[in-house]
Amino acid sequence: MNRLTAINRMIPALALPLAGLAVPATAQEAADAAAAVAETVAPIVDKGDATWMMISAILVMMMSVPGLALFYGGLVRTKNMLSVLMQVFTIFCVMALLWVCFGYSLAFTGAGAAEDATALTPFIGGLSKAFLAGVNPGSLAETFTQNVFVPEYVFVTFQLAFACIASALIVGATVERMKFSAILIFVVIWFFFSYLPMAHMVWWWGGPSAYDAPSGYLFGHGDLDFAGGTVIHINAGIAGLVAAIMVGPRLGYGKELMAPHNLPFTLLGGCLLWIGWFGFNAGSNMEATGTAALALLNTVVATAAAALAWAFGEWLFRGHPSLLGGVSGAIAGLVGITPAAGFVGPMGAIVIGLVAGFACMWFVVSLKSKLGIDESLDVFGIHGIGGIIGAILTGVFAAPSLGGTGVFDYSTGAVAEGYSISAQVMTQTMGVVVAVVWSAVVSFVALLIVKAVVGLRVPANDERQGLDITTHGENAYNN
Repeated sequence: MNRLTAINRMIPALALPLAGLAVPATAQEAADAAAAVAETVAPIVDKGDATWMMISAILVMMMSVPGLALFYGGLVRTKNMLSVLMQVFTIFCVMALLWVCFGYSLAFTGAGAAEDATALTPFIGGLSKAFLAGVNPGSLAETFTQNVFVPEYVFVTFQLAFACIASALIVGATVERMKFSAILIFVVIWFFFSYLPMAHMVWWWGGPSAYDAPSGYLFGHGDLDFAGGTVIHINAGIAGLVAAIMVGPRLGYGKELMAPHNLPFTLLGGCLLWIGWFGFNAGSNMEATGTAALALLNTVVATAAAALAWAFGEWLFRGHPSLLGGVSGAIAGLVGITPAAGFVGPMGAIVIGLVAGFACMWFVVSLKSKLGIDESLDVFGIHGIGGIIGAILTGVFAAPSLGGTGVFDYSTGAVAEGYSISAQVMTQTMGVVVAVVWSAVVSFVALLIVKAVVGLRVPANDERQGLDITTHGENAYNN
C-alpha cells in the first residue's frame, strides 16, 4: 500500500496547531510565518528506508524476469516454451516504458492544491507527471510516517515493478494459442483502463501529512489492500479468465495430454517468485520498520501453510502429493497474504494461507474441469480465487482482537478504536466486487477490439506445430 504527496501539502496541515497563536498583520509577515513553519518541518529522508525500497523494487522485478517466465515456461509443452518466455519478457519491457511515460502520473497524482487539477480523483489521476515531468533526484515521496520521505525515483521504480508483473500474469491464461500481437495489444489496453484506475482507486491518498485530502474511491471507503490483492491479483485473474473464455480452449483440450514439460523450471520460477515476494509485500510498507518485518514474516508462514494445504489436500483427494501442487499452493498463499501482509498477525496469516491453498486447490483440481474453461495455467484459479479470499479475510484478521494491527487513524495519530470485523469485511467485499466488475468489463471490451483489429488466435496449423517455431522462428531445445 503506497501513497505519494507533495511536500508543500504538508505546510497547511502542520501549520494548523499554530494558527491560534498569532495573526500576521501583513502579507510579508504571513510569508515569514510560512517560511518559519517550513524550516521546522524539513523532510526527513532515511537512507535505510530508501535502500530497502530499492532492494524491494529489484526483488519485485526479479519476480517477472526470470521468476514468472520460468514458472509459466515449465508448465507448457516443449514446443511453446520460448513463446511464453518471450511474452513475459516483452510485456515487462513494454509496461516499464508505459509506466514512466503515462502510468505513474495517471495512478499517483490527484486533484488538489498541489496536485493535478485535471485528475478525475477518485477514479484516475491526471497527466501532470507524464513523462516524469517534475520528478528529479531531489523530489520526494512521503512514506506512512508523517514527514518521512524516500526519493521519488525510488517510489516510481518500485511501482513500475508492480505494473510489469500485474500485466505479465495474464498471459498464463491463454498460452499456446493466442497471437503475440494480440496479447500485447490486449495488455496495453488493460493496463490503461483497468490496472491504472484500480491502482488509483485503492492506493491514492494525500499521505499522512494530508490524510483528509481527496483520495481514491476504494481508499476513501476504507478498503485495506497492503500490497495489491485487488489491484494486481484479482484484477489480473479476472482478465485472464475473460481472455481464456473469449480466445477458447487449446486444440485437443480435454482429449490430449498437455502435461508440463519441465517441472524443475516451474519449481525454480516458483521459488524466485517467493523470494521476490518479500520485496513485494514488505517493500509495500515503504519503510524498514516493524510493520515491514511483520509483512516479511507473514509472507513466509502464509506461503508455507498454503503449500502444505494444497499438497495434503491433493494427497487426500487424489492419493498423491505432487510437486506441482506444492508449488501452486505456495503461489496461492503468496497471493492470499498480499492484501493482508502488514495488517494481520502471523497466526492470522497462517489461517489465510491454509484457506487460500485449499480453496485454490479445490477450484483447480475439481471445479475447473467441470466448467470446461481452458484457463491454461490457472491465473484465475490461483490469483483470482486467492486474491478474493485474501482480500475478504484481511477484514477478519486485521482485527486487533485476532492479533491484527487494526486501522491507523491519522487524525488522532493512533490505531482507531472500535474495529468492526463485519463492517470491514463488507468494505473488503465491496473492493472485491469493484475489482471483478471493472476488470471483467475492460477485458471483454479490449478483447473485442483486439479481435476486430488483428484477431485473437494463431492459425490451427501454427498451434499444432507450436508457437516457438511458427511465431518466433526458434526452438527452446536442440536434440
